[in-house]
Amino acid sequence: MKCDAANPKASGPVNIWQETFPVRFGAIDRSDRLTLNAALQFFQEAAICHAENLLVGREDMARTGQVWILSRMSVMADRRPKYGETITVRSWPRGGEKLFAIRDYDIRDKDDIPVVSARSGWLIVDIEKRRPLRPQSVMGSLPGNEGLNALTSGPAGLEERGILQTDVSSGANPLCVKTERRALYNDVDYNGHVNNVSYIKWIEDVIDPRCLEQAEKMRLDINYMNEILAGETINLAYAPLETEDKNITAFAFEGRKTENSQSAAPTGSAAPAGCAFRAELRLWV
Repeated sequence: MKCDAANPKASGPVNIWQETFPVRFGAIDRSDRLTLNAALQFFQEAAICHAENLLVGREDMARTGQVWILSRMSVMADRRPKYGETITVRSWPRGGEKLFAIRDYDIRDKDDIPVVSARSGWLIVDIEKRRPLRPQSVMGSLPGNEGLNALTSGPAGLEERGILQTDVSSGANPLCVKTERRALYNDVDYNGHVNNVSYIKWIEDVIDPRCLEQAEKMRLDINYMNEILAGETINLAYAPLETEDKNITAFAFEGRKTENSQSAAPTGSAAPAGCAFRAELRLWV
């Protein structure tokens, strides 16, 4: 069924949201292929439209004092579509796991072959109490899409990596690079915090661009742990990860708030104080 992004509720509820369009110029890098941040932008828009279609969108949730918060995302790009290539972006709910509402995504080529696949874990948060809620009350009214798995491994929970130690007095990893990033106008969305896609852009911006441009395949796992508000600054550390496959280049990332940044995770969250996000990126060349 054709889905109308301009009027998501027009078709009536659909189990799977899908939109077909060409890869535009702003979605590619110098290799002429889709960037990771563009893929996540497509997924974000599809998820928002589908939530509206299923009557659990922004305004619907706000009326019950609730909000969706993206907590985890895992993305695997087996092939990066080129400029002008026609793709179909799809998204669908996949039930719940403990506190997480699971949503899957994929990007399919003109032959209906999935080239990018993803799975996300969302929290439903009480706006006033800033406390995560059990997702069953909302997920029970949504299609379960049993057996329809875009990505079976993920969304992954990432542990703290010792290689990101940056304190020289404590034996810092000499390969760890540390930089600062401030949340500016284009990073922040309607909700007043850094948008989930902006984190991906930050990650892409700190590593050698040739690594991204030359990558045939990509795998990203990211945990969003504390919101970052407009004007706040984080310390972003990254370091290479060892891999058994010489064709894979991998990095670990961690963003920590500076002392003057005060926003925090929802009450009851397991996020460590000060840690805004963790991510791991693997690139096949």
